[in-house]
Amino acid sequence: MQVTELAMRRRLGSSEHNILATQGNIADSYLLLGRKEEALCTTRDVYLGFLKLYGKEHEETLRSALCWAFGLHDLRRHEEAKKLLRKTSPVARRVLGETNELTLKVRWVYASVLCDDPAATLDDLREAVSTLEETARTARRVLGISHPVTEGIEAELQIAREDARETPSASP
Repeated sequence: MQVTELAMRRRLGSSEHNILATQGNIADSYLLLGRKEEALCTTRDVYLGFLKLYGKEHEETLRSALCWAFGLHDLRRHEEAKKLLRKTSPVARRVLGETNELTLKVRWVYASVLCDDPAATLDDLREAVSTLEETARTARRVLGISHPVTEGIEAELQIAREDARETPSASP
């Protein structure tokens, strides 16, 4: 159904923004159907489309980068996710501000990727804990303690702290 809508939008000359939004909906549907690779490819295309259309500092570009990073994380493509989020996080912080919900989510996902990477070093885990502590403080202040984003960041922080405690430091 959504693929048909996309074809119709293209045929009727719909705006590039609306075409990209429709592609994002298709990616969500792929994900719900368990077609993760197709979802990831489509999400990447949406990100690249918004990047070309609006540039790296537009909120839609940042939002689509976060969606792509989620997909990379879900498929355990940690290095790619870290690379993307290391580019996206400073832009979100500068453009949207430290207290913006999207900025908080970008930082949360970045820390989560660091924690979940099997190749994570103790320094990676410490960076994740530090990032999550700062992000959790901001989320509590801005969103409140019972907001789902705050609760998610707090839960991730507990996991990151446990991982950092359990990871032995490098041998001399």
